Amino acid sequence: MPKLRFSAISESLKRQRITIEETGRRSEIFAQNVFNEDRMLQYLTKDALESVKGAVFSSSKIDRKIADQVAEAMKGWAISKGATHYTHWFQPLTGSTAEKHDAFFDLLPDGRALEKFGGGQLVQQEPDASSFPSGGIRNTFEARGYTAWDPTSPAFIYGTTLCIPTIFVSYTGEALDNKAPLLRALNAVDEAATAVAKYFDKNVTKVNATLGWEQEYFLIDKALAHSRPDILMTGRTLVGHSAAKGQQLDDHYFGVIPQRALSFMSDLEQQCTKLGIPVKTRHNEVAPNQFELAPVFEEANLAVDHNLLLMDVMEKIADKHHFKVLFHEKPFAGINGSGKHNNWSLATNTGVNLLSPGSTPMKNLQFLTFFVNSIKAVDTYEELLRSSIASASNDHRLGANEAPPAIISIFVGTQLSSVLDELEGVSQGKLSPEEKTELKLNVVGKIPEILLDNTDRNRTSPFAFTGNKFEIRGVGSKANCAKPMTVMNTIVAKQLIAFKKEVDTLIDKKNLKKDEAIFNVLREYIKTSKRIRFDGDGYSIDWEKEAQKRKLSNNKSTPGALQVMTSTQSLELFKSMNVLSEVEVRARLEVELDAYILHIQIEGRVFSELVYGYIIPSAVEYQNLLIKNVMGLKEVYGAAHKKLSYGQLTIIEEIAEHISALKKKTDAMTDARKKANAISDTNKKAAAYCDNVKPYFEEMRYHCDKLERLVADSGWPLTKYQELLFIK
Repeated sequence: MPKLRFSAISESLKRQRITIEETGRRSEIFAQNVFNEDRMLQYLTKDALESVKGAVFSSSKIDRKIADQVAEAMKGWAISKGATHYTHWFQPLTGSTAEKHDAFFDLLPDGRALEKFGGGQLVQQEPDASSFPSGGIRNTFEARGYTAWDPTSPAFIYGTTLCIPTIFVSYTGEALDNKAPLLRALNAVDEAATAVAKYFDKNVTKVNATLGWEQEYFLIDKALAHSRPDILMTGRTLVGHSAAKGQQLDDHYFGVIPQRALSFMSDLEQQCTKLGIPVKTRHNEVAPNQFELAPVFEEANLAVDHNLLLMDVMEKIADKHHFKVLFHEKPFAGINGSGKHNNWSLATNTGVNLLSPGSTPMKNLQFLTFFVNSIKAVDTYEELLRSSIASASNDHRLGANEAPPAIISIFVGTQLSSVLDELEGVSQGKLSPEEKTELKLNVVGKIPEILLDNTDRNRTSPFAFTGNKFEIRGVGSKANCAKPMTVMNTIVAKQLIAFKKEVDTLIDKKNLKKDEAIFNVLREYIKTSKRIRFDGDGYSIDWEKEAQKRKLSNNKSTPGALQVMTSTQSLELFKSMNVLSEVEVRARLEVELDAYILHIQIEGRVFSELVYGYIIPSAVEYQNLLIKNVMGLKEVYGAAHKKLSYGQLTIIEEIAEHISALKKKTDAMTDARKKANAISDTNKKAAAYCDNVKPYFEEMRYHCDKLERLVADSGWPLTKYQELLFIK
């Protein structure tokens, strides 16, 4: 059996050609396949250009005449670049992207052919809405759904197709995707943050949420991946004993990038650059075969689109290099899994990062305002933020030794904690002249000393302030960033609206100066949100006990974490901010629970197939080989064979014990799965899969991995960790 595995590696290496494309400066090819402002300047009329820019910067609508002009320009540009088709590129509730390609082709009544693409095709298309997850919003007999152009995210050419980013809504208007709620949330935080930012700068007319994601992933040889049914079907290894050498030497982290992986990365970066994805950083991650890619920060909607596009491009480029890329949060047991840290901030149209400490008291008062309000928002809605990163695959990672726990807390560092504590200690009510001086010179004046790296990093914190942004560390590596970004921007918008209302009340009714009113409200927020701040070890048992005392949620499984979505507080939040209706929220809960059930169900079915189709037959075959050996010894040595065959007999017995236990556990898991499938209520069904089916996986794996150690390498049917985890 090893001969087959290693011949697969050899054949893959023969096909592999390590070539790094040299095309000169990246800046020269950046976004050359994107219909951005530079392209629009070349192809659009002045009126059309102003209309599109108005839609991007002030959310104004584009009329159909202008849409026709834009479509004609897009078509001309796309065809000049070799495009033959166009598609509405959207984000259904599957978590990935979807597309249907149509040719730039039509027939005139007289039978002549022409390239055609008008404003109607640009603005709106009609995919089948019943075949995507909708949580009951659309049924099979209600198939109509619409994709609608999102002009804030520029169209791009991928291969020979013009891709037009769109939202996806039902015939009755409900959002059936992840982009529409995100756009609503971004609009809400724009309006709320702009109103507050005007306290400090009247020139601010727009605030953008920004996002910088960090994409972690594994690369394994494609031929070896195809030898593992569990990897192909579930994205992770359901069985597999740890290799003798894993990550314990810490020699892979930031080490020299293997040449074969570097060739893949170089090719990937070239494609990303042409598509306008501003990739900047690449390096080895902690686990063998694990890597990370990170871009320059962008506006959040565009950043989300770019991350989804990146994952698609990565899979295609990996295939060319005879790799398979794994985005599963925990593809291998015993070594680090992968996350997708979401670095979030707010930036004004005047070029100011609202979460960056400034050089003057007024700038730092602005920083404190948005900093404290963000903390307060997370404190109020910590359970909802936890739900936004919940998935069957991320459950394997959260709380492990490389990922934050399921308890949401905020790390701000020693220096900022001292600033907040000092501000909290100032007396209530109208500030005295001494207190005003103290605040402006001592408390606020300390903040400019904070450099980007002046606070330690806390890898156990799920929500950490890192100098000029908050890092949401719990997001899973294969997740759509739109979900946590929708929640984050919605809760901050809600909080900023409440903050402004309180400040204005103090100014109007208490006759306080603006600065005093802001300080009074912030001081109260610092006190009431103190429970969410924690700078210690998030893995410790003591913290789990302390978090319980602080009444912080600790939802360790997806079914439990998702329930908060339909709480009275959550429904009111989404409704009041015009982000999601109650119907849309309940539909998403149903979709998320269904996805959880199906993922565990598929893993259970694959596990059964591995046990009965691969592992038990191979163990029995090796056991028979040992029995034959023992019988041969008996025939040659007679009664003396017992001493000579002690080792073989012991292994035969151990194999028999593990086979027996494995069969019992597998059958019990199958029975539990059948019982769960009979449950009609989605919540109860998800809970049954979580509590009654999933626990068998670890028990089954234990016996499988023991058998892997007992059976000869030549007789083991599955490629082992020692072969999968080290790029040849």
